[in-house]
Amino acid sequence: MKYNMKPRLIFSLLFIALLTSLYAITPSKKIRILVITGGHDYKKEQFNQMLEGLGDNINYQIAEFPAAFDMFLPENRSKYDVLVFYHMWQKITSDQEKVFSDCIKEGKPLVVLHHSICAFDDWPEYFNIIGGKYFHKPTTIKGKEYQVCSYIHDIHFKVKVIDPKNPVTNGISDFPIFDETYKGYYIEEGVTPLLSTDEPSSTPVIGWSKKYGKARVVTLQSGHDVPTFENPAFRKLLKQSIEWVYNKGRK
Repeated sequence: MKYNMKPRLIFSLLFIALLTSLYAITPSKKIRILVITGGHDYKKEQFNQMLEGLGDNINYQIAEFPAAFDMFLPENRSKYDVLVFYHMWQKITSDQEKVFSDCIKEGKPLVVLHHSICAFDDWPEYFNIIGGKYFHKPTTIKGKEYQVCSYIHDIHFKVKVIDPKNPVTNGISDFPIFDETYKGYYIEEGVTPLLSTDEPSSTPVIGWSKKYGKARVVTLQSGHDVPTFENPAFRKLLKQSIEWVYNKGRK
């Protein structure tokens, strides 16, 4: 008796095509973020809830300074995919400076949040890494003197998206936020501005991206307290920042 193999072959090919398409849209692995804290208090439970709400494709662990310096060592860099700074640490040795900067320069992606732009007052290379700096004392950069910056807690203001087509801000419209503002901080020439505000107690640009060596960097000035942690637009912004710095091959 003859047996027609054609229907079975067609079914097999269709099944393989389906599996291939499903695999293509499923992330090959989760993005492992290492959140660096220390030097500043924050609402840990609500902050961690925000991290847990970033999606199934993002896992997080937290390391606190000074112990977190060890995570920049070459033998530990494979343990995470993206750095997220939420610290305001100040003390650093020259050896730690080199290991820290080399980690990012050699390609470890970075997202910088809020009071992390206030860290490492006496380490100018940190300003270059993150593309900006809040000053606690008068500081001169490239011949320009910056005075002590100011901040105000608990301000209602609007965050404006500068380029809605940018991968970091894609799908995010201008949104209201209740947060802390910083005014008078340094922003490096050549960064790509992402977010701005008209709030007079703030420096106008409050979010940007840049490259440091081989690494992509996104810096977001917002992120002080629970209302921001729970803000859906801020959560989406943070998620897309992590995904963009991680996916170096995409625009």
